[in-house]
Amino acid sequence: MNPNTPLPQRPLSHRSDARSRVLTAAQLRAHGVPADRAAERCRPGGPWQQVLPGVYVLHREPLTSEERLNAVLAYADRPAGGGEAMITGLAALALRRFASVPALPSLERIDVLVPRTRRLRSAGCARLIRTQSPPRPEYVAGLPVAPVARALADAVARLSDPASVRRLLTETVRAGYCEPSAVVGELNRARLLSRPHLVDAVDALLAEGRALAEDRLYELIHLYGLPDPLWNVDLRLPGGPHLGTVDAYWPGQAVALELGTRAPRPPRHGIAGAGPDLEWPAYSHQREHLERLGITVVHASPKRLRDAPAEQAAVIRTALMASPHREPAAYVVVLPR
Repeated sequence: MNPNTPLPQRPLSHRSDARSRVLTAAQLRAHGVPADRAAERCRPGGPWQQVLPGVYVLHREPLTSEERLNAVLAYADRPAGGGEAMITGLAALALRRFASVPALPSLERIDVLVPRTRRLRSAGCARLIRTQSPPRPEYVAGLPVAPVARALADAVARLSDPASVRRLLTETVRAGYCEPSAVVGELNRARLLSRPHLVDAVDALLAEGRALAEDRLYELIHLYGLPDPLWNVDLRLPGGPHLGTVDAYWPGQAVALELGTRAPRPPRHGIAGAGPDLEWPAYSHQREHLERLGITVVHASPKRLRDAPAEQAAVIRTALMASPHREPAAYVVVLPR
C-alpha cells in the first residue's frame, strides 16, 4: 500500500450521533462532497437538509435539540473553525436544566457567544452575540456553554417581563448555580442595571442571596459547636461615631464576622448613566477601622459557606482562640441593628 494514499473516510451514511450528522460545507468537501453535490442532496425529496448557511444535516427529519445546538456552533465557528463559539442566553440555562426557562425545543433562537472579530451575522435560529473578552466556556452534555452569570446576563438582556426576570435571578441563587455578586457584576458589565424592571429584581436577588448565606452561617455555628455570637448588630464607640454594622459579633473575643453578600448596587429610579454605588469601598474602610481598634474581622463568603463549611468554621474558630494572645481591643457599644 502506498503510504501517501489517504485513509478512507467513514461513510457519511453511517453517521448516527447528533454531532457527526451535522457538517459544514468545508467538512463535506473533506469527505469528497463538493458544494454542488451537497446542494443537490438538499433539494426537495433529497436525503439531506441545509439548516444554516454552510451547515448541513444528513437527514430530512426535524432536528433534535442537540442537532440544533451543534448546527449553531458549527455555523458560528465558520470559517475559521477555531472552536471559540459557545452557547449562551436561555439555551445555555435550559441546558443546565433551569426550571424557569423554556425547554430547548421551544426556543426559536439560540444565542451563541463569539469573539467580536467574527464577521458572521445572525441567521436562521442562530443569534450571534459578540464580546470583546470571551469567558472560558464550561461544558454541559459535551457542548461549550457560557458560565451561568454570563448566560444569565445575555438572557436578561432580551427579557422585558419583570416576573420572568425575577424568577430567573431567584432560581440562580436558590439552586446554587451562582453567587449574587457574580450575577450583579455581570449585569453591571453588560450595562443592564439602569433598566427599571431590573432594579427590583436585583434587590430581590441580593436579599435572597443574603438570606441563604445567613441560613448557612447559622447552621455552621450550630454544626461545628462554635459559641453563639450576637447577630446583626451595630458597633459604636462609647459616645462616639458609628463604626459599622456586622453580621455576627463575639464581644468576649472582639471578633466580628461579615458575610460577603455585598455587590455593586443598581442605579436607583432608572437614572440613565448612573453607576453602582460605593458600597465595597465603604465596607473596606469599615473593616480597616475596626481592625485598628483591635477587633478581628472575619470575611465569610457565601460560596465558602456552601462549598467548604468545615474550612470556614476553622477560620472562625482560629480567630476566636487567638483572642487571648492579642492586645485588648477598644471597648465598643453593641446595639441591635
